[in-house]
Amino acid sequence: MSIMICSSISRVPCSPLLMKTPKRIPLLKCRSGSNSDDLKDAISGIVGEQVEELLSREENKVLLDRLDKASQRVEIAKRELAFIQKQELALKQYKDYTHQLEQKAFQIAESQREISEAKALIEEAERSLSVNVGGAEEINRDEERWESVKAASVSALVGTLSGLPICFTQVTNITQLLLSLTINFICCALFGVTFRYTIRRDLDDFQLKTGVAAAFGVVKGLAMLSGGRLLELNFESLLSYARDGTIYVSENLLIFVSAAVSLDYCLKTRLLSPFPIDRTD
Repeated sequence: MSIMICSSISRVPCSPLLMKTPKRIPLLKCRSGSNSDDLKDAISGIVGEQVEELLSREENKVLLDRLDKASQRVEIAKRELAFIQKQELALKQYKDYTHQLEQKAFQIAESQREISEAKALIEEAERSLSVNVGGAEEINRDEERWESVKAASVSALVGTLSGLPICFTQVTNITQLLLSLTINFICCALFGVTFRYTIRRDLDDFQLKTGVAAAFGVVKGLAMLSGGRLLELNFESLLSYARDGTIYVSENLLIFVSAAVSLDYCLKTRLLSPFPIDRTD
């Protein structure tokens, strides 16, 4: 087997570079007892010597220098190409952004034009409304005042009557009774006017109606409490103050809730006109 490998190696044709070498490849005489690893090492040493000799020649050095320079030019060209591509991408992005800005500017201009047109229409409508309503403005005010007087009268009458039993339990003479009735009359009259202007046309808003009555009741009840005896810093005085405050607030809530019920009935039955007066009815 070793003899066959050596004979096949001796028949391999030499390359042009090997033909230029002044040295000849030494022939190996294979022995039947030699190892295949020794043969590989010998061949590698011969090839390494031949390669070093070829690289050490002047003409091969020139070729290698040219090859290195060409590789450097290729790398430079690649870098320049990548830089140009980045610039093209940045330019495309800039154009897209500029286009978007132009669209936004156009939309803003259109919006401003529409706003200007809307303002002109509103001003024209206000002028026409002032011309049409100007003649009837005094009559409307007089009618609104009259309706407010009616609401105050109904509220004052009902509130005073509902508070009359309470006044009898708190007074000891006719002077105190007249004073209490007068205060209730005035407060309920103010409540009637406020109720009409607050409810307006929301006649089905239960929370709004009860809220107005509760606000008047709480404020008047606390005002009566503050006009009583002075508060002392002890538990009994605080307890007494809390009990009196609860009684005063409850009594006034009863008065104003009664007035609110009467006003609500008059508004729904058209005995009173809600604010503002509807001319189409």
